[in-house]
Amino acid sequence: MQVIQFSQARASMEPQRKDIHNSEIPAVCVSCEARHGGICGTLSPSQLTELSRHTKRRKVTGGSEVIGQGEQLNAYSNILSGVVKLSKMMADGRQQIVGLQFAPDFMGRPFLRESQVAAEAAVDIEVCSMPKAIIDRMIADTPELEHKIHEQTLKELDEARDWMLTLGRKTAQEKVASFLHMIAMHIDPESADKRSFDLPLTRADIADFLGLTIETVSRQMTKLRRDGIIRIENNRHVTCPDMERLRRAAGND
Repeated sequence: MQVIQFSQARASMEPQRKDIHNSEIPAVCVSCEARHGGICGTLSPSQLTELSRHTKRRKVTGGSEVIGQGEQLNAYSNILSGVVKLSKMMADGRQQIVGLQFAPDFMGRPFLRESQVAAEAAVDIEVCSMPKAIIDRMIADTPELEHKIHEQTLKELDEARDWMLTLGRKTAQEKVASFLHMIAMHIDPESADKRSFDLPLTRADIADFLGLTIETVSRQMTKLRRDGIIRIENNRHVTCPDMERLRRAAGND
C-alpha cells in the first residue's frame, strides 16, 4: 500500500495561530477545512489541543486500501479530501461495493474492535487519523461529539435506504443518473446549480455499485450526454449544466 504519512504530533509544539474567533485552537485545526463540517467542530479548544498531539495527516494513493475487512481498529479518520470506497467480501471471494464516503465524513465505527467493511481510496485522498482510544473517551465525555457521530450514522442509514430503492426499483438510466447526482451533491454541496467533477470510480466499479453491466453503464452515460443532461470530457470529467434536470432523470423526489 502506497501511503505517505505526515505526523502532526509536533503541531502542538508550534505557536498557535491567533485566530480572530478563538486563539486557543491549534493552528493545524484552524487551517483544516473539514473541521467545521466534521466531528472536530464539536470539540472544545482544549480537546482539539489534546487530540492534535496524536493525530496524523496522511495521503493515500487511489486504489490503496485504508483498512481491510476484519482488520483490528486502532484509529479513526476524518476524510479531508477525496472519496473512499466501502466494500464487503463474502467467504468465497465475491465482493460488493456497499457505500462511498466523502469529506468531511468520519471513517470508522465507534466501539467495534474490527472493521466490518474494507475501505479503499477511490481516488487520491487525504485523511486525518486519530487514536481510537482517545476518540472513544471523548465520545463518553462530550455529548455533542456523540450526537454528531450519531447524526452521521443516521444520515448513512437514510442514504442506504434510498440506495436500496435505487437498486431495487429504478431503471438503468435512473440508476446511472442517481449515481451522478449523488457524486455531484457530495463533491461540492454549496456550489451553484452547475457542478463539475471527475468520476471517482471506474466504469467497472460503477457497474458493480449499481448492479449493472459495464456496457449498460456506458450506454446510459452516452444517452444522458446526448440528452444534454451531462457533458463528459476525457471519459472521466463530468459537468452537470442543470442539476434539476439530472435530479429528474434520477427519478428523485
